[in-house]
Amino acid sequence: MGDTLEFNEIYQESKGSWNDGRLRFSKQNVVYKSSKTGKVDNIPAAELSQATWRRVCLGHGIKLATSTGHVYKYDGFRDTDYERISEFFKANYKVELTEKDMCVKGWNWGTAKFSGPLLSFDVNDSSVFEIPLASVSQCATGKNEVTLEFHQNDDAEVSLMEVRFYVPPGPADEGADPVEAFAANVLSKADVIQATGDAVCVFKELQCLTPRGRYDILIYPAFLHLHGKTFDYKIPYTTVLRLFLLPHKDQRQMFFVISLDPPIKQGQTRYHFLILLFSKEEELRLTLNMSEEEVEKRYEGKLSKNMSGSLYEMVSRVMKALVNRKITVPGNFQGNTPGAQCITCSYKAQSGLLYPLERGFIYVHKPPVHLRFEEISCVNFARGTTTTRSFDFEVETKQGNQFTFSSIEREEYGKLFDFVNAKKLNIKNRGFKEGMKSKNNEYSDSDEDQHDAYLERMKAEGKIREEGDGSNDSDEDTDESFNPGEESDVAEEYDSNASESESGSGGDGSDDEGKKKTAKKAKVVKERKPRKEKKQKDTNAPKRPMSSYMLWLNSSREHIKSENPGISITEISKKAGEMWKQIGKDDKEGWDRKAEEAKKNYEKAMKEYRENGGGSSTPSKKESKKAGGKKEDKAGGKKRKSDRGEEEKEQGGNDSFKSREFISSEESSSEGERKKAKKAKGKPKGKESEEEEEVVTTPPSSEEDSD
Repeated sequence: MGDTLEFNEIYQESKGSWNDGRLRFSKQNVVYKSSKTGKVDNIPAAELSQATWRRVCLGHGIKLATSTGHVYKYDGFRDTDYERISEFFKANYKVELTEKDMCVKGWNWGTAKFSGPLLSFDVNDSSVFEIPLASVSQCATGKNEVTLEFHQNDDAEVSLMEVRFYVPPGPADEGADPVEAFAANVLSKADVIQATGDAVCVFKELQCLTPRGRYDILIYPAFLHLHGKTFDYKIPYTTVLRLFLLPHKDQRQMFFVISLDPPIKQGQTRYHFLILLFSKEEELRLTLNMSEEEVEKRYEGKLSKNMSGSLYEMVSRVMKALVNRKITVPGNFQGNTPGAQCITCSYKAQSGLLYPLERGFIYVHKPPVHLRFEEISCVNFARGTTTTRSFDFEVETKQGNQFTFSSIEREEYGKLFDFVNAKKLNIKNRGFKEGMKSKNNEYSDSDEDQHDAYLERMKAEGKIREEGDGSNDSDEDTDESFNPGEESDVAEEYDSNASESESGSGGDGSDDEGKKKTAKKAKVVKERKPRKEKKQKDTNAPKRPMSSYMLWLNSSREHIKSENPGISITEISKKAGEMWKQIGKDDKEGWDRKAEEAKKNYEKAMKEYRENGGGSSTPSKKESKKAGGKKEDKAGGKKRKSDRGEEEKEQGGNDSFKSREFISSEESSSEGERKKAKKAKGKPKGKESEEEEEVVTTPPSSEEDSD
């Protein structure tokens, strides 16, 4: 048989829920470590006094009792483990592992026995159930009745709220009341917080981040009392798992973090961490409300009656002595900012600080997250979703939970990668550290092939802003695609076909002439629709003026950086937005005047630029319309005249009626054209086609150009 016995998936009951962990028997001690909380039970071998093997709901369990009065119960063993454990206990602990059966009769009448921290209800010397008195939150008495209430566990699916015991009256000659004696035995071991006596010391008006507010902290020998304006909390030292002392990135403040299990409650909110914020410059002289002999006897030199120093040092020193747990501080990790032992990042849309510790990570402050290395399955360095100047750090636990810390500055990558690699954590994208320097493959990300519509839209808007300086490309595109003054290609082809049919009835040889004219018109249509060429941005064109906010931001950017060293670009924008909202009306009017002046200067410079021949390759909207109108007059003059003739035909020679369109077209034409239009009314169809041919060869008048 070896020196140790180890068992995995061993369960410990905690207020109605089962927490798995690992149990190890060695010659020196018995050690159990919870997988959920990391809490360690260390039982020295010399203190073991009794060991019991029992059949329970999770297979078989073992119950260990110590000479100090503590009882530990672990379940989840197999039937075959009994012989190995029994032999190990005899050989190393000199304790016999006794096998004892539970009573399953279902009786509700028996004997209540108090043995250490347990209340056992027995029937015929066999235990029916046991109640850990540490789980009792309240004990109330009535006539021949005792009611026990229990602490609630949020992780338990079903919670036991209370148990009532009927205590029969004793003989008349006995002076003691059996109900009161029963309640006294329960309260002596129950976890009922009673503020009896004076506090050891008091810290006034400490700034607390979670739960938020300022609280007076009263330190009692068995619990911690937080007294605020709205809420009061009493925290037993037995619920404290860990203590952390973390320096802020600005190196002027300190975080003191207390990890709690079970958490404190405020309505439906649960606080698993108590976070205090201190200034390094704040000093305190502290005097304990105890005699020097009592302090020396109880705390064995860890505290003294009179102490002085920084406020955070006093609080952490007192908590360490009363809770009897070590204080965790950051290790050798150094961030990109000189002296900083943390990394600025965001978690769940809240900005905070991530501290790489010797045995885990902790994020403060909203919401606080503590991840131990032993519960981490793997980590991943992922590409930032919005910019290449930052990356995401993903942590996946063995339970399948994933924590993503985003918006980490790119400069922090090398040091964080080296830290994770030194701790021998499993890295998903190992080997991509060199890829950070390349432009194409910066990070490995599982979502890399998915199309990011928002990112593509932002890129497109950026291109439009760059190309739109000094030109109106979007307006030109709209004018070319749709112009109310032009006719469609289909209408032109229809007109040419109509003239061809009309000329066909006029005489011999008219078919050939109609074909030639149709070919000419088709050619004109093709020439009138040239291929669009991408407009090139003129580097000499004046730059568009900035708004009042952008003018203010450019002048205030360096000031914001100096007040907030190490601030990221996104945080600068957020900070600037908040500062701009707080600027007074008079100051904003001053920046508005500057923006208006910049706009006038831009318009003046743009006017001079165009007068000097600039921007000819990118005409304005009016110029493009005018040029398009001239081009159509030259290429499609015949169509305009033929359309006018058709309108006059439809009028049926009624000179008394003239529509508004007819009047405007007649006024815009010359006298010679007016006579030609009147002659066209009385000519036959064959002659009309010849007249149309003459109109095609006639160049447009200057008045039409102006139209």
